[in-house]
Amino acid sequence: MQLDRRALFTKALAGGLASATYSCRAATASKLGIPGPFPGRVIAVERPGVVINRKYQREVVRQMLAKGMMELTGAPSPQEAWRFFFEPSDVVGLKLNPVGRPFVMSAPEMVQEIIAGLGMAGVPPKNIVAYDRYRQEFRQAGFDKWLPEGVRWTYGTDKIHPLQLDMDMYDSSQYVEMPLVLPEANPRDPHHRRSYLSKFITKDVNKLVNLCVLKHHQSAGVTIALKNLSHGLVNNVSRSHPTPTLNTCGTFIPNIVDHPIIRQKAVLNILDGVLGAWHGGPGGKVEKYVWEHNTMYFSTDPVALDKTGWKAIDERRKAAGMLPIATAKPDADSNYLNMQVEHIEIAGVLGLGEFSDQKISVRRFKLG
Repeated sequence: MQLDRRALFTKALAGGLASATYSCRAATASKLGIPGPFPGRVIAVERPGVVINRKYQREVVRQMLAKGMMELTGAPSPQEAWRFFFEPSDVVGLKLNPVGRPFVMSAPEMVQEIIAGLGMAGVPPKNIVAYDRYRQEFRQAGFDKWLPEGVRWTYGTDKIHPLQLDMDMYDSSQYVEMPLVLPEANPRDPHHRRSYLSKFITKDVNKLVNLCVLKHHQSAGVTIALKNLSHGLVNNVSRSHPTPTLNTCGTFIPNIVDHPIIRQKAVLNILDGVLGAWHGGPGGKVEKYVWEHNTMYFSTDPVALDKTGWKAIDERRKAAGMLPIATAKPDADSNYLNMQVEHIEIAGVLGLGEFSDQKISVRRFKLG
């Protein structure tokens, strides 16, 4: 069977991926690891009224999470659905997202109900660890203030290093190396060419719940499941998009997520699309582009999930008279030359999930 030019280009790009080198090429096999037991399956649960005046209604959040988890796994109860992924001996990480605060970020009601779900599976609070990369952003988002008692939290760094190369909370033995450096860095220094994994993902936890949000991103096009992993679990990420024209998110994101440890441990992706941002992301300018999408998505497949979220954002952009992300050009609220949403397709070529619409099954449920 012949491949068309676009397919050949994509495969060549994915095969090279800027000649990435990994600190390890194998990890303990896990049937739950990316793309997980349900490749291509995405569950969408919609419920009008889940937010009132931008405030999440916790009982409705509980209902939506229960429905989504049962439909994803086929389990007869929420408890059995959570037990499909987790058991009492697990130490479970919860990757949060504070960027875009206070408009589009990990909501306390979502986090608390996910923690309650882990409790249904028998995971004790002490074995649950909430995380994001920057300690300062974690606290500014207020995550530390509303985590349930006993749940731990950690971060990747307590510093804002000019080159993002501090190693205090990172694992020097686990990295992804690429011939890509910041303009002010040293291209001959291996340390400057590497992104090291956080000790949180290499040492602290054995499974990860990826709680992502539905949001536009100037350089990556969207920031959903894949980017929440790639730019949250390693250091030295600014090298992927330091300027509007020096932008390599298209290959950087799948490179990082392809690290065997991340692939093994990221077992569940929950996309909070209750509130979304269709432009102006990832942070400062999202307020005027926030909309109530009133939908949560569930998948073990981050590629299928991101493809589905990307479509939702493009639909909202179309309703606002804007071009799709893949063809839009810079404007006052998004100044990157090209938004590299192709990171999702390249991740699919790498086997991180299903990108083809023919292989993605989105099952939609609307609660009354």
